[in-house]
Amino acid sequence: MDDEVGVVAVAPARLDFFARYLSVWVALCVVAGIGLGHAFPAAFARLATIELQHINLPVAVLVWLMIVPMLLKVDFGQLSQVRKQARGIGVTLFVNWAIKPFSMALLGWLFVRHVFAPWLPAEQHDAYIAGLVLLAAAPCTAMVFVWSRLCGGEPNFTLTQVALNDLIMIVAFAPIVGLLLGVAAIHVPWGTLLLSVLLYIVVPVVAAQGWRRRLLRNGPVALERVLARIDPWSTAALLATLVLLFGFQGEAILAEPLVIVLLAVPILIQVYLNAAVAYGMSRRLKVPFCVAGPAALIGASNFFELAVAAAISLFGLRSGAALATVVGVLVEVPVMLSIVHMVNRSRRWYEAGASRTAAPT
Repeated sequence: MDDEVGVVAVAPARLDFFARYLSVWVALCVVAGIGLGHAFPAAFARLATIELQHINLPVAVLVWLMIVPMLLKVDFGQLSQVRKQARGIGVTLFVNWAIKPFSMALLGWLFVRHVFAPWLPAEQHDAYIAGLVLLAAAPCTAMVFVWSRLCGGEPNFTLTQVALNDLIMIVAFAPIVGLLLGVAAIHVPWGTLLLSVLLYIVVPVVAAQGWRRRLLRNGPVALERVLARIDPWSTAALLATLVLLFGFQGEAILAEPLVIVLLAVPILIQVYLNAAVAYGMSRRLKVPFCVAGPAALIGASNFFELAVAAAISLFGLRSGAALATVVGVLVEVPVMLSIVHMVNRSRRWYEAGASRTAAPT
């Protein structure tokens, strides 16, 4: 079945103790963040004031600690392999850039302004839609490595796709968000948005790649040694970020739990829809399973770190936009784990269908 040049099947990785209970750790951090924010509101309020150009510096530091170890694994030289995996690359590019942001803008308009409008505060409608758009406009670049490994994804494809999405995001994120938020009649402070792209994409990508090159001068072993040493940074930073973000939003969550549930609906529809479209397109185009799995996951997941940072920068820590992106964080991990499970369970069905499609007529 793996008929694309340069594609090697990889067995799904066994879940280690942390990954097996990742949803539990996320839930505990959410509870801890809400509890701490409620118990120590003054301390979190002080943390919220540590910012530069409306960008919260504690969050920025944690985001860097979270994504730099992941970006250090990215080999931009893999972009030369795009032709060997053109169908899988095409699927994810189409879903990430032609479907996700625009379908989320439509879902946000439908659910926030119409279906759920009576139960959502009217003055926050624009902010909620903005948060949903920010969430959908940034393809995931960090946790994708985890999801791909868990479904036996082909490593070169995952690296190539992440590198390509990072490069596209540098130039496309701000214009797409500006277009969609402008259509929604929301004022966009372009300076802040562009600064967010610079701080959360350009600078960490450049820093990680520079560090990677210096390490590789001493051979691959030096890189692997550093990766093994700093890998826990991502996990610790992810959990700390969740505690901090939910601490900032704790009072709002406790005050309006219904809002959280309602905002989760368009996000869940979006994630499962994108995964299904990417997986179905891959099957139709005879993409090997070891590429189709990560294609579905890359197509569905979001770079929530950037979305949260941009929402905070544009609208403030306690805004409806920030709350909407935090809801994305809340549902991201358990939902993506469920998609990993469905992809792994459907492998026989996927390969049987692809075989029939591949047969001469």
